[in-house]
Amino acid sequence: MAATDAPPILKLGIDDALAGLVLSTEAQWNQTEDDWRVFLHEGVVFGIRDGARLVATAALLPYSGNNAWISMVLVSGKHRRRGLATRLVDACLQTARQNGLTSWLDATPDGAAVYGPLGFTPTLQLRRLKLVKPARAEAPPTSSATLDALRMRDRRATGFDRTALLSAFAQRYGSRIVAANGAIALVRDGRTARHIGPLFADDAAAALALVDAIVRSETSPLLLDAVASQGAFLDGLTSAGWTVERPFQRMRFGPATVTGEEMPFAVAGPEFG
Repeated sequence: MAATDAPPILKLGIDDALAGLVLSTEAQWNQTEDDWRVFLHEGVVFGIRDGARLVATAALLPYSGNNAWISMVLVSGKHRRRGLATRLVDACLQTARQNGLTSWLDATPDGAAVYGPLGFTPTLQLRRLKLVKPARAEAPPTSSATLDALRMRDRRATGFDRTALLSAFAQRYGSRIVAANGAIALVRDGRTARHIGPLFADDAAAALALVDAIVRSETSPLLLDAVASQGAFLDGLTSAGWTVERPFQRMRFGPATVTGEEMPFAVAGPEFG
């Protein structure tokens, strides 16, 4: 196919949330329609259509301090190996450069092999863990945790102001913020599993105790994206029955702009950072 025959890259709108959900569901990802609406409302989502059907996407979600997250890089099965993902990531990077943004992403091992030659620098590593729960639960732990407390801890750890993102999470049906003994986390719905994160704590013991309290009050499968360098936390999770599903490599394109004051124990998800 000649370059002039390549399907155009389009900017998607809020009405494309369901079409995006079809793509992420095909890939067996955990995003919901509400997640897609965050990207479409707060960021820029590029897409490629085959006729009326959306067949590829990539999103750029801006944060504070001239930073942005690249994610939702998806291509429908029959349209892979045509360079669509590369074109869409290039569109994200071009938009980021035009706006003076440093770009971040969390890549699978295969993705990291692609993004490295493009100029992305590896930073920390993540491990996605899953726990399948029986269909019974204790009463949720009492907690006076607030969105403002979570937002402040999130900024201290990431260096980003993510008020819009955390507010969108917290306002959803079924979401809750839980805190105890110097640890705080957000729990929200996903398409197939509930997600714990971000999670911050003074130490691994407090982080594990909070996860245990959350687990005992949940009935659905649970996902958690742990920071790999938090070894005691990871060991405690696997000892409690959590299984590692896959690794992610966090990568940065552009100059470092922020330094967190603490290391999180779990992040909001590879699509959000």
